[in-house]
Amino acid sequence: MARYQLQQDDWLVVYLKYLLFVFNFFFWVGGAAVMAVGVWTLVEKSGYLGVLASSTFVTSAYILIFAGALVMGTGFLGFGAIIREQKSCLSTYFCLLLVIFLVELVAGVLAHAYCQRLSEELKQHLNRTLTESYGQPRAADITASVDRLQQDFKCCGSNSSADWQRSLYILSRAAEGRRVPDSCCKTVVARCGQRAHPSNIYKVEGGCITKLEQFLADHLLLMGAVGIGVACLQICGMILTCCLHRRLLRHPY
Repeated sequence: MARYQLQQDDWLVVYLKYLLFVFNFFFWVGGAAVMAVGVWTLVEKSGYLGVLASSTFVTSAYILIFAGALVMGTGFLGFGAIIREQKSCLSTYFCLLLVIFLVELVAGVLAHAYCQRLSEELKQHLNRTLTESYGQPRAADITASVDRLQQDFKCCGSNSSADWQRSLYILSRAAEGRRVPDSCCKTVVARCGQRAHPSNIYKVEGGCITKLEQFLADHLLLMGAVGIGVACLQICGMILTCCLHRRLLRHPY
């Protein structure tokens, strides 16, 4: 009877090992996806994130990159622990899964909180940035961010192109008679902003606020979806790791 029980335990350990191995592979792939989303957000879309009042969005992206790298490193540890059946490594693997889960939870809370006040922040900050900071000597980064924002989203002004009429840059001599920045033009050439006709510049209803708000909301949703998916895998992994660890403790060796 004892021998039969031991054989049954052996089969269960083998079954748990294969199941945890498959889980760990998907977990590792999920980590790569999390890190890729974070890197893509920073590298491809960071050009106009300088117009945001807070760094919450960028912070969430950095947390995702950190979590993704930690997931991939933990995945390698998991493979070694499963193959060698090392109880101490399985314990470490479980602890790291828990840490990653908490990190992703923090990122999720930050993203959710930021999403709730996103619209109000843009309304308060973007228009002030356009009117007070654009084109100023010490605000070259903000100027570049606004120019890229308007070109990428094919928009002009915070709410409309009329916002630029209150801009310190447009009212200064440096504007050289421009009514809007050249980045508002459908085809950007030198001083094309002198002509603010709909055939020449972007006249988008809602201005850049609507476009940027939608972009950020979509990215926050994507980051949240990826994070939730990996978190679900982590919960499964922690359960499987506990089961395997308990079975290994029952072995005589």
